[in-house]
Amino acid sequence: MRYFLEFSYNGKAYHGWQNQPNAISVQEVLEKALSTILKTTISITGAGRTDAGVHASQMFAHFDFEGNFENKDLVYKLNSFLPKDIAIHTVFKVNDEAHARFDAVSRTYNYKISTTKNVFDYDFAYQTQLPLDVDAMNEACNILFQYKDFQCFSKSNTDVKTYNCDIKEAYWTKHSNQLIFTITANRFLRNMVRAVVGTMVNIGLGKLKPNDLHTIIASKDRGKAGFSVPAHGLYLVEIVYPESIKFKKDTE
Repeated sequence: MRYFLEFSYNGKAYHGWQNQPNAISVQEVLEKALSTILKTTISITGAGRTDAGVHASQMFAHFDFEGNFENKDLVYKLNSFLPKDIAIHTVFKVNDEAHARFDAVSRTYNYKISTTKNVFDYDFAYQTQLPLDVDAMNEACNILFQYKDFQCFSKSNTDVKTYNCDIKEAYWTKHSNQLIFTITANRFLRNMVRAVVGTMVNIGLGKLKPNDLHTIIASKDRGKAGFSVPAHGLYLVEIVYPESIKFKKDTE
């Protein structure tokens, strides 16, 4: 049978989601925990990659297992076994063909910017005390909806077949001394959100005008876009799946 795990993690201690030959990853730690508790080798497939230092308040992965377990019992055992920076929320049975990565219909990221020096969130938000024009940044957000090809925001030398992404929402909100960028799309390119935010910061600082975004996107040149903001301010916050992936006879 195939199962989905829903979980969250603080990415500070990890070299991203995906297994790495010489660095610890979230995937490695989860696979070790599942294999130990279920007493068989378990491999998991995540909904996507997150880079080193990126966090996730909602992440999914799937795994296959032929034995039996109580869902709530497995959640409890995993949380007891795992380190404090990874938390399991639910586990549920899905159809055998369900795929954590390919069946996701949308993903939402937040990026957090602290506009004052804050000793409690310097590990979890990009800090800048320079004034940012949020109205100009939101004006630039509206331009994103006019395009599909975002090669200019993609990390170089990736193996993707297409740079097209369908952006469903993008906006900035202010919460006390923090700015939060929210962006939702069907898929994202490597480093895309951090490059978008860096470009928006340049617009907020007045180094670029919102309409300059047209030229940047049309260029398909990563060098034309803004800098990549630090990973520690980025959070994967929501992944949406169709209800049809769930195992119909599962009443848990």
